[in-house]
Amino acid sequence: MEVARQLEPPSSEYKGGGWVTKKFTVTAAAVIIVAAIFGGTIGTTQKFSGLTSGTTNPSNRVVQDIEEDYNEAISTIISNYSGDVDHEKATQAAIQGMLSTLDPHSSYLPYTEFKKMKEDHDSRFFGIGVTIVQHRDGVYIQSTVENAPAARLGLRYGDKIVEVDGKDSREWSSEQVSKNVRGGLGEPVRIKVERAGHPAPLYFTIVRDAVPLPSIRNAYMIRPGTGYIGLTGGFQRSSDDELSKAMKRLQEQGMRQLILDLRGNPGGLLEQAIDVASEFLPRGETIVSVKGRTEYSEPTVYKSTGSNPATLPLVVLINRNSASASEIVAGAIQDHGRGLIVGETSFGKGLVQRIFSLPFNTGLTLTTARYYTPYGRSLQRDYSSGSLYDYYTRHNPDETPPPAVNGPRNLEAPLPLATPTPHSGPGVQTAVGRVFYGGGGITPDIEVKELANTTTRLRIAEAAFHFTRQLAAGLLPGLESYKVEKVQYGKTAKQGDFPITERVLEAFRNFVRTQPDFQVLPSQIDEELDFTKLRLRQEIITASFSNDAGARVLLDSDMQVLRALEALPDAKRLADNARNGVWQG
Repeated sequence: MEVARQLEPPSSEYKGGGWVTKKFTVTAAAVIIVAAIFGGTIGTTQKFSGLTSGTTNPSNRVVQDIEEDYNEAISTIISNYSGDVDHEKATQAAIQGMLSTLDPHSSYLPYTEFKKMKEDHDSRFFGIGVTIVQHRDGVYIQSTVENAPAARLGLRYGDKIVEVDGKDSREWSSEQVSKNVRGGLGEPVRIKVERAGHPAPLYFTIVRDAVPLPSIRNAYMIRPGTGYIGLTGGFQRSSDDELSKAMKRLQEQGMRQLILDLRGNPGGLLEQAIDVASEFLPRGETIVSVKGRTEYSEPTVYKSTGSNPATLPLVVLINRNSASASEIVAGAIQDHGRGLIVGETSFGKGLVQRIFSLPFNTGLTLTTARYYTPYGRSLQRDYSSGSLYDYYTRHNPDETPPPAVNGPRNLEAPLPLATPTPHSGPGVQTAVGRVFYGGGGITPDIEVKELANTTTRLRIAEAAFHFTRQLAAGLLPGLESYKVEKVQYGKTAKQGDFPITERVLEAFRNFVRTQPDFQVLPSQIDEELDFTKLRLRQEIITASFSNDAGARVLLDSDMQVLRALEALPDAKRLADNARNGVWQG
């Protein structure tokens, strides 16, 4: 199995998704695999043996030296360490330590992570079916999945998870809560929650069931004639099927142009990236090439399999957390001039990994090749500094982004060439004469930076969630009409649903006055009035209509989405020019 995915950086929200990574050398691979075999089983005198053939081959000599060093270290630890040795933990650390010297995407996967990765690729897992979010004082339920166990038993927005199977979870992270509520099919888990308006905790015994983990989290008509599809949940086995069904449904609703959102999509299965790109590119067009070791010692070219690809105008949204498989799709669309790319330069993860199963239900992922766009750009960003923090949290500070386009363009004017953004790779000229550079992710045709969350906005958002817990529970005098009795799944909020009136705003001001821990002043609410209204509405719509409906509230005011809507006429012109072989200059 091949994966095209990055390790997702820490997030304040955990939705039950998963991550993987990988690279390798011959000498390291032999020791890594043997170390995994003995992981958790090394006795007081066991050592590695049988790795080398006894020949004078230099590679065998290196492996033999490594074996001797490792065995000597193990023997010294066992003979002299004052405490007990956790052999399994020590072996896992040794394996990961070796992998970390290779590249940022080579990783050892212990049992729980390996199991979780396989569940994610299957587009489902066994759990209770909730979206959970980390707040300052614990983990809360943001939304429940329709027809999943939690929804059937009545868990709801704002429930604070304080205990799981008798274990106090008040200090847990969202990831710890997620790991503990997941489990085997048909196995029960007992959850204790605190609910607004209930003086005593509530207990739920929930039988775990299969929970869908879709790639597409939102698909709807964002404007008349314009569809929006948020393929943000990774590239899994069902991704292309989900996309095909979503496009068909939207076309039946009158979709004539499309915004495909890949922002925050960390990647996934290579074959799914190829199938998704094939939805838009004619059969036989190159989507990605792979060059590397073993089966990729000769470059492998993957081409579109689309027999009837969509020809509608297309804009693809990306950001700094769009990685790997997302970049393959965006790069193919951009190289062929099939659509416009809007947003920010993508992550820059262009290493190919293979997954190796190891004994005891563990695994490892190793980089075996690199991805290249149809016209030959390498997607991989430089990682030679050796700092994983720098690699995962920021891009090259010396990058010069293309100029942002402010305000509406003259839609009759030809699309200007993208400004080349020098990276570590050579420049290549793609369809319709555009020039791009490899070695630094996908540079958007139209750059629109995401608005940074200021400290004040983060505090307002935190206070808005806790305020909405009370609002949705019907606890605020004069605002009882905002009480949520039952989630209405599948509904898109209308303008008149739960309006953020002056009465609601005044209640929020009073809330922060009486809750100084949030460190929000009423004057700051007035200074950030539009943002405050947006966050309050997003929260109450989430409570009433589920997470997807709440996300649409934010999308309707999203600067990158709004710029993508403006760019659709350009996308149509670009695709027409590429199809007719016309270059812009």
